[in-house]
Amino acid sequence: MFVDTVSVDASVVRECHIAVFTGGEGSPPIAVKQALGDASVVIAADSGLHLAVEWEQFVHHVVGDMDSVNPALLAQARSLGATVQIHPKAKDRTDFELALDEAHRLGATKITVVGGEGGRLDHLFGAACVLAADRFADLSLQAFMGRSTLTVVRSHAVLSGMVGEMVGLFALHGPATGVTTRGLAFALNDEALTPGSSRGVSNRFVQAQAQVRVGDGVLLSVQSGVTEP
Repeated sequence: MFVDTVSVDASVVRECHIAVFTGGEGSPPIAVKQALGDASVVIAADSGLHLAVEWEQFVHHVVGDMDSVNPALLAQARSLGATVQIHPKAKDRTDFELALDEAHRLGATKITVVGGEGGRLDHLFGAACVLAADRFADLSLQAFMGRSTLTVVRSHAVLSGMVGEMVGLFALHGPATGVTTRGLAFALNDEALTPGSSRGVSNRFVQAQAQVRVGDGVLLSVQSGVTEP
């Protein structure tokens, strides 16, 4: 890896909310901008810089192999003080994962990801798996990917959505037990969800906020942005 600007020391940023912008086209709703309101650091994963600039975000770090970022925007970000970490194109991690690792290294306790779906199912699925990785267990993680909202639930989460909005709950890394929900049409009461099952698919909000609790295990909540009456 070649780093052409000295990165901020990990001790500088502690217990903070960090925003990570990824590539792909998407038009996240106003609610996403509200979710970013108290983010103190912005990291762009490669061409995520384009979306961050579009949203008029000051970018502190750009991370990736820079194979899809606009060179002029990258130069501009660097001139404004952003650190740039350039990784080889032949690597075993995505730019998105590298950006999450950098946020974690900087001491984030909460990470909000904003980006598009990118048109590739493998990238979207890979991003979902990375969000729920064990090494990020100490973080609060939520991702707005195009129209979808992904939230990692390890013990308890409050989900916000429109009445009628569809949401699925998926167990990762093994069974999730003691799953209890409030505010969803099909309530779960101290139940188990297992990987490889569609048991948690096609639930929906019956009020603007829903609560999900997990006794043991990890869930990924996926709000599709699709509503039903």
